[in-house]
Amino acid sequence: MFSFIVVFLITYALFSISGVLFPTDLTYYKTLKKPSWNPPAKLFGIAWGILYALISASVAIVYTKTDGFQEAAASYVLILLINYLANQAFTFIEFKLKDRRLAFLDTAIVAITTFFLINATIPYSKLAAWLLVPYLLWSCFATVLAWSIYQLNKEAKHSV
Repeated sequence: MFSFIVVFLITYALFSISGVLFPTDLTYYKTLKKPSWNPPAKLFGIAWGILYALISASVAIVYTKTDGFQEAAASYVLILLINYLANQAFTFIEFKLKDRRLAFLDTAIVAITTFFLINATIPYSKLAAWLLVPYLLWSCFATVLAWSIYQLNKEAKHSV
């Protein structure tokens, strides 16, 4: 149980770090045209906080069931790493680079790798895989939202 808690906390901290390193630029975000179905800005932090907890629990379950990833397939670890890096890249791309096209592509990578991560998790724990389903759904929603924001703001130029 101790290793589960430690891995959970480390994973949560790692997934949360980009928000600390590259905080949301609300001034910039408010200037963007958004679709009518865009959620309120506050919802994003709440949703990601919950999703990071679910992701962390999933990773901690796999960690404990695979003897510290020693018995985990290399493909699981690789998919998790790619997903993590893509997830972390978003806030930098969107709020530092202000590249909406690249932000859309990044969210698509997050959604695709989440799908593969769920499939790679199933052999270790169906519960751990199910814990990732909300992440997949939100990532798909975020991809459509990022595409919509990109399309609505294609002509707009923002200073970097």
